[in-house]
Amino acid sequence: MSRLCHSEKGHVIPTQGEELTRFRRARKVLELPATAAPAVLYFLARPWPDTREPLRLQVNGTPLPPIAPAAAGDTWYQVPLAAAMLKPGSNTFEFWTEAQAMNAWSLALEGGHAQPQSWVSDDGGVNWRNEGMGCLCAQRGEYLLRVRLAEGKDPAPPALVWEDPRHPKVAALREALPAPVHRAATPLEKVQALSTWLASSWEHTSSGRAAQYTPWDALTILQWGPHQRGHHGQRPIAMCVHYAAALVSCCQVLGIPARCAAVTGGINTGDGHFVAEVWFPEYSKWVMVDPNSDSMAWKGGAPLSISEIQQEGAGLGALLRFGPGAEFQRGFPHMVEFAEKILKKGTCFRHRSAWWRADLLSRPELSPPGHGSTSYCETGLVWPEEEMDRLGMFPHFAGPEYFAAPPALS
Repeated sequence: MSRLCHSEKGHVIPTQGEELTRFRRARKVLELPATAAPAVLYFLARPWPDTREPLRLQVNGTPLPPIAPAAAGDTWYQVPLAAAMLKPGSNTFEFWTEAQAMNAWSLALEGGHAQPQSWVSDDGGVNWRNEGMGCLCAQRGEYLLRVRLAEGKDPAPPALVWEDPRHPKVAALREALPAPVHRAATPLEKVQALSTWLASSWEHTSSGRAAQYTPWDALTILQWGPHQRGHHGQRPIAMCVHYAAALVSCCQVLGIPARCAAVTGGINTGDGHFVAEVWFPEYSKWVMVDPNSDSMAWKGGAPLSISEIQQEGAGLGALLRFGPGAEFQRGFPHMVEFAEKILKKGTCFRHRSAWWRADLLSRPELSPPGHGSTSYCETGLVWPEEEMDRLGMFPHFAGPEYFAAPPALS
């Protein structure tokens, strides 16, 4: 048993982190119970691509060894902590570098907190403030720092939350669906028509090709993606996350249970993916649907779940069936490369999770503002319990029955 202590939910905007210098320091206070065993510190940080500066860190005034930069990009760092370094109550963690300018390291920041227990200093730690945070001094929030204690137990994973059918956006989205979807006779045919429509609607645009993230609102996704224009007229990020989020909402407005699933080859790697899971009663299971590549996996005349896909490993490519939308996606070299090197080899399905909220239309404030643009960090992800040692920075783990259980719809 172990317990993760944290005070944020991982809803970070990747472009709004806290840049660290010798003057600009970050501090976070985390409340912890008494512990007599070693603990693990996790924090999400981004070293600049060409920095040689190590990250400096101290816990309750005790310096830890400097941390060398890993590969460029947002990365979860893991640091062992002796029990004697921690105390019951308020524990203080401080970060800085020896760089004079904001060109060495940044610490991930979740905005939107009224009274955060995170502070920033601009004079080397003499004075601190918990507002005017982030690289543009325009946020108020919590740094992504979590501690897993050997004692205690994580809370049970939440039950899935479904869309509110009475919300006015549900009817609006239903009316926006194309005629082939409405004409389809069976739920499976409707889902396949939705997948083809979405895959054919816009070019997959990742954070490496744009900076403005598209919200997880299907009505907005269906405008920003195809028109390649989002907030403030910028080209939007509209990637695998958005194809799947749109499919999940579209399925629900048709009365078909669906949920989001983040999958990855490794938590700090670039071979993640985001797909949908759709419940088909005739197969008595959640079926993987990838509306980005317009594909499903089939074997023995039945579509496969994510757990069944994991069992196929590198042989997945022979089982994938691509719909007409795949031809549109093949027009983009980066999607061809992804399909050949990651999707067909099953690499992105090595580790799976389920996003426990499916009410993306009616509760937009609960969806993350940057998933897929940074390392997986949201606490809304539920992972298999056997992944706890590898993914200890997350609070929710469950057995196979959680992922296989039929939808409990009200």
